[in-house]
Amino acid sequence: MIIESLRSLYSRDLNKLKAEIASYRNEEAIWKTDQNIANSAGNLCLHLVGNLNHFIGAELGKTGYVRNRELEFSLKDIPQTELLAMAEATTTMVDQVLSRLTPEDLEKEYPLVVFEDKMTTGYFLIHLITHLDYHLGQINYHRRLLDI
Repeated sequence: MIIESLRSLYSRDLNKLKAEIASYRNEEAIWKTDQNIANSAGNLCLHLVGNLNHFIGAELGKTGYVRNRELEFSLKDIPQTELLAMAEATTTMVDQVLSRLTPEDLEKEYPLVVFEDKMTTGYFLIHLITHLDYHLGQINYHRRLLDI
């Protein structure tokens, strides 16, 4: 039951990410920053895609993805269509990996120590969705403030 809930929530929120990026009327605004807004929506999108591809794809799904976190925040001017394609591919990957997990897998220790202590895979998957939603909210405000 929890796996189906996680699949549903990740799908819902990654679809919201795509909707937010697609809602920019001015494609250049995706990459804007302001004096109190350090990260553009484009960089936050790259960060979310990189984060999920690393922690779910590479670690749990053995996809072979290699993360370059620095580029998630330094790349600029990637076309809106490319960001949407990355988000779509991430949505597919997350659902495929989660669909292969068992309830027992969620109780296992996550393969990496990400924070100070070890944690279960289930705990970390819940953390990752809250991380996704935190940045999704930032993207929503970014769009409403800077897509003018």
